[in-house]
Amino acid sequence: MNKVILMGRLTKDPEVRYTQTSNTLVASFALAVNRRFVRQGEERQADFFNVVAWGKTGEFCSKYFKKGQQVGVIGRLQTRTWDDDKGRHYITEVVAEETYFADSKRDGEGSSAAFDNAFGSTMPGGMEGDSGAGSDFEVSASDDLPF
Repeated sequence: MNKVILMGRLTKDPEVRYTQTSNTLVASFALAVNRRFVRQGEERQADFFNVVAWGKTGEFCSKYFKKGQQVGVIGRLQTRTWDDDKGRHYITEVVAEETYFADSKRDGEGSSAAFDNAFGSTMPGGMEGDSGAGSDFEVSASDDLPF
């Protein structure tokens, strides 16, 4: 099984290109995903993942995703290799199959500071913010989760 689920903030606006053979739209972007735990006295760490979205999904990302915005991505890991005059290159990236807004509507432009002020920097059980699905269910840092 090859399934990846990520929620993080875009490090820059998606870059758009088109394939040479079929003129298919491809949007590329990177997500900064906070690690779940922070050691006491240390700064929060993040991992950076390269994401590619093809066709309609890529078009959606290119139109509506902006730098700093929190988004959710469901997809699969893919590795590629290619050769050029500098040698052989390898890359691992997430191929987006589904993409979602993950900022709370209250956060407006997707400000990280507004999110942290509203919910704190760490949510229980690894939950970070609103799912973007329009649910009325909210979790505060002091709530106990039933699982």
